[in-house]
Amino acid sequence: MPKTILLVEDREDIRTMMAVYLTMNHYDVIEASNGCEGLEKAVLHKPDLILMDLAMPVLNGFDSTKEIRKNEDLADTPILCLTAFGDMYDERARAAGCNDVLQKPIDFGKLDEVLELHMR
Repeated sequence: MPKTILLVEDREDIRTMMAVYLTMNHYDVIEASNGCEGLEKAVLHKPDLILMDLAMPVLNGFDSTKEIRKNEDLADTPILCLTAFGDMYDERARAAGCNDVLQKPIDFGKLDEVLELHMR
């Protein structure tokens, strides 16, 4: 049975590219275009892993992650944050509840390694 990944990313082009890549690698993908929608879909679908952009409108990835962590059904769900701001947000992302930080542009080899690590 394929694992489900919730992809929370406000940029449609990045979201589409990543969704295609993840689907090609046998993951079921649920998409959300902002942190509020991501929070709602996380609670509704209880994915196996969440890929969370940090800089988004409506509700940013930091606050969305904090809210997701308050839900006991999602408390242990791996959340991997995506950022184009280098290491600047690493500590803040981990403090919000992210398990790992991936830099944009996404290195798909690194993404595969991190997904495998957190999907065990």
